[in-house]
Amino acid sequence: MGSADSKLNFRKAVIQLTTKTQPVEATDDAFWDQFWADTATSVQDVFALVPAAEIRAVREESPSNLATLCYKAVEKLVQGAESGCNSEKEKQVVLNCSRLLTRVLPYIFEDPDWRGFFWSTVPGAGRGGGEEEDENARPLAESLLLAIADLLFCPDFTVQSHRRNNVDSAEDVHSLDSCEYIWEAGVGFAHSPQPNYIHDMNRMELLKLLLTCFSEAMYLPPSPESGSTNPWVQFFCSTENRHALPLFTSLLNTVCAYDPVGYGIPYNHLLFSDYREPLVEEAAQVLIVTLDHDSATSTTPTVDGTTTGTAMDDADPPGPENLFVNYLSRIHREEDFQFILKGIARLLSNPLLQTYLPNSTKKIQFHQELLVLFWKLCDFNKKFLFFVLKSSDVLDILVPILYFLNDARADQSRVGLMHIGVFILLLLSGERNFGVRLNKPYSVRVPMDIPVFTGTHADLLIVVFHKIITSGHQRLQPLFDCLLTIVVNVSPYLKSLSMVTANKLLHLLEAFSTTWFLFSASQNHHLVFFLLEVFNNIIQYQFDGNSNLVYAIIRKRGVFHQLANLPTDPPSIHKALQRRRRTPEPLSRTGSQEGASMEGSRPAAPAEPGTLKTSLVATPGIDKLTEKSQVSEDGTLRSLEPESQPSSAEGSPSEGEPSQTWRDQRRLSSTSASGHWSPTSDWILSWKSKLPLQTIMRLLQVLVPQVEKICIDKGLTDESEILRFLQHGTLVGLLPVPHPILIRKYQANSGTAMWFRTYMWGVIYLRNVDPPVWYDTDVKLFEIQRV
Repeated sequence: MGSADSKLNFRKAVIQLTTKTQPVEATDDAFWDQFWADTATSVQDVFALVPAAEIRAVREESPSNLATLCYKAVEKLVQGAESGCNSEKEKQVVLNCSRLLTRVLPYIFEDPDWRGFFWSTVPGAGRGGGEEEDENARPLAESLLLAIADLLFCPDFTVQSHRRNNVDSAEDVHSLDSCEYIWEAGVGFAHSPQPNYIHDMNRMELLKLLLTCFSEAMYLPPSPESGSTNPWVQFFCSTENRHALPLFTSLLNTVCAYDPVGYGIPYNHLLFSDYREPLVEEAAQVLIVTLDHDSATSTTPTVDGTTTGTAMDDADPPGPENLFVNYLSRIHREEDFQFILKGIARLLSNPLLQTYLPNSTKKIQFHQELLVLFWKLCDFNKKFLFFVLKSSDVLDILVPILYFLNDARADQSRVGLMHIGVFILLLLSGERNFGVRLNKPYSVRVPMDIPVFTGTHADLLIVVFHKIITSGHQRLQPLFDCLLTIVVNVSPYLKSLSMVTANKLLHLLEAFSTTWFLFSASQNHHLVFFLLEVFNNIIQYQFDGNSNLVYAIIRKRGVFHQLANLPTDPPSIHKALQRRRRTPEPLSRTGSQEGASMEGSRPAAPAEPGTLKTSLVATPGIDKLTEKSQVSEDGTLRSLEPESQPSSAEGSPSEGEPSQTWRDQRRLSSTSASGHWSPTSDWILSWKSKLPLQTIMRLLQVLVPQVEKICIDKGLTDESEILRFLQHGTLVGLLPVPHPILIRKYQANSGTAMWFRTYMWGVIYLRNVDPPVWYDTDVKLFEIQRV
């Protein structure tokens, strides 16, 4: 039958379904078979021929027919899984049913009255067919999920058959060991099967259906309670699914082994269409959804350094119930870590390759999913995190993240990307090794819209952060605390900052310490505290190599004196705020010598008007996001958080802390009846007295007269002579006793777990446009907005 005929027949069936007012019996196969038996409709056809309005109409007006349609389609998938899809016709039926369910499921999820439908058992659908079997009948959702899992390891349909052309010994689906049919070599599997276009397409369709099953999460509003597990994911990733391990491994290996370059030959992708990419995208999306698990509330396996002969570590305790999370947390072999890290770094760097060899490789679009996956790996598998930080390969993750942050800084539709990039860097910055790695010289010349500098990866990081703060859009302001916390965490390890970078840091201090900025919001002064902490760390621990920064501090010494003499009287406060009304510019770029940008770079562009984006929940403040630890002499960390969280808000402030707690400050400043905050003298005094200026003031006291003397003696205006003097100078014995290094480590919390869930589903919603699986359905987890 021609494809036009088959579309027509399918459309007729849909019209019959929508116009029938009476229930159609489940046994009326002649009617139901029209939907899947004789048609060859693509998934795009199914979306076009089954309009949303008609699905909703059937749901409202003849619900029993919609229920029967779903039940019959699931039954066909179960039969296909049972028989092993030996004939072409059976394969076609399975694909048709899977497309139809992908189309219909979102409309079942959007209606709260239908939410329990898939979790109920269907009368007469007992496993043996007889009435007495009903009590152990499975809910429809479970039957559907198990059928999908079986079908994903179905010889000659989604995996290569291992038999030798002998039709009699068809592989028995029930005794088949799916671990021998893992889709790709990598973690725990050494054999790389022949690529097969048809198998990839069939896997992709089934994974799309699986993702659609999991997407019920999109139809529940964000709330701390909805952190409770997604029942679809919970069942699929449980011991009920005998394919959990091979499927987890197949998805992970398919993503990490993918090489969009086209087997190393530039421009090869122009000759061969790459059918692997859609499968890899789908695999990445399914993987991150199965790993959506709140690590703050669960026990994670201990890291005990044991190594067993398997790919998964057998460390006790057994860890989370979700087997995908469990397996991920137990990967431990060095070669597996290397495979995963190289794969993710290769794919994240793909858009960067594009910039200096345009079109040489296929540009991939799923970097956001990869960043979520990388986050999950670091969060759930501490051994992986330490492996990443042990080698300089961490820089192969850092550079692409900085590239994305810089590129997206002006684009309102990419706020989520900015956040996840910063979260990953915050997580990495809690480990000393990250700071040490940043000293590696930066020589890669990815064209980026930033000033040209010669220096290290630390310079790159600070220059990009400066650019985000001074020329990003307004909605990035909540990230400033995070950005500066990262710089504070790495600062004690930075051996030598370039002059460009030193000037950028002082420009930030200048911008953040103007009175109108300090007085215009209750937390702005924290940014000054963070920057002073950076300067103190470098002066106390890395003075020798940092003459550029010391010189910049001397040149801008006025800023520090201004801070020490910050006015606190009401008239000055009033005057500062008046000035603010005249200059609403958030952070001026004046005073920062913007050098020419790198050659070949394009300025960061705002979103095209009309771009769709999804809303995100607020992220927790930096005090909730991190936990303070002190670095001891021997390099070990000691937590400074109180053992038990005190019930009152009166935490004891450590020396040089910005504030007792934010609540105390709020008490000291006045909040008017309209809820508008305004600064008071007491409030300013409460934190001004804690500004950690002693070290810098002592440095200025010692060095400024010496530098001035050189200038007078030699009539110098030349900075190289002064820099040479500073390079050989020393402040040993002249500075206050070094303070202990404070690190603010990321800590898992339910706030970020909720943020990740909304971000991840928002990305999946927006990226699935062909077919548009969730488009125009009533999602509740986020709002769809236009820029």
